[in-house]
Amino acid sequence: MRAVIVRRFGGPEVLEIAELPRPEPGAGQLRVRVAAAGVNRIDLSTRNGALSAAGLLPPLPVVGLGWDVAGTVDVVGPGVRRFAVGEQVIGLRDLLSAPGAQAEWVVLDEGAVARAPRTVALEVAATLPLIGLTATRSLALTGLEAGRTLLVTGAAGGVGGLLLELAALRGIRTVAVADARDEEWVRSLGADWFVARTDRLGTAVRAVVPGGVDAVVDAAVVGVGAHEALRGGGVFVALVAPFAPPALRATRVVVQEVYADGARLAELSALVDSGRLSLRLAGLLPLVEVAAAHERLAAGGLRGRLVLEPASVGRADVLTDADRPG
Repeated sequence: MRAVIVRRFGGPEVLEIAELPRPEPGAGQLRVRVAAAGVNRIDLSTRNGALSAAGLLPPLPVVGLGWDVAGTVDVVGPGVRRFAVGEQVIGLRDLLSAPGAQAEWVVLDEGAVARAPRTVALEVAATLPLIGLTATRSLALTGLEAGRTLLVTGAAGGVGGLLLELAALRGIRTVAVADARDEEWVRSLGADWFVARTDRLGTAVRAVVPGGVDAVVDAAVVGVGAHEALRGGGVFVALVAPFAPPALRATRVVVQEVYADGARLAELSALVDSGRLSLRLAGLLPLVEVAAAHERLAAGGLRGRLVLEPASVGRADVLTDADRPG
């Protein structure tokens, strides 16, 4: 099969489309024929060596890329009971040393997989696993109940947008921080207040929520500037450990670590089908265009997720309206 790998770290030029043996599932595993695989910032950090430098990736001669996957089950291993050959599924590869999802086939544990949403195409469904599981776990770590207040930085991004919708479903009031051009979009996701990005974020948020918010999820990795919007004794959820601020004013700072959770992913899939979670596709590219996908993601400004299609050899890049501001 074809798969995206790196043998050394560096820029997009180190990405390879390699011919690898087709994987076979073991006990409690299933094999997915990949229809679409998401491209995320952690792929950039894997490729450029940042994860290895941080001690998060063991030395390996070949490193596979890709976490999100959507596709069809084509083989099940011994002991698999919840899925059958032919079912469309989504899943998450969360072990960095395991083969990546940006390939024609991927093997996953049964517990890392859920049935794909029925109301969206598989290439759209492939955008859900990583950002969905990150958002729902981040919200759970805040411990907030209905009526409390949550600050979401990066509210127009994948994680931030889902956080706004999940919080609204729980009756949690949200302050959305994003670029001024995204105000209409984030308000449509349920934000109660909007604050345009600013160097004085604490002051701006406290102007609309006197005393500060009860919790912060720092999806944009603002750090201490977002912490200043937090009331004393509140909860700050960081998504990137090195940029977590100190726990000032008796606050509690926690770092969200995503993991493959098929049961939670099934809940998110059902929310997509019920119209209560919104997925945004920025663009589709064939697997062979993975370097271009890395370049576009690194450049920023996307409104939605980029997805690779292993079967789309040589097809032209297709953009959606989500790739444009708004």
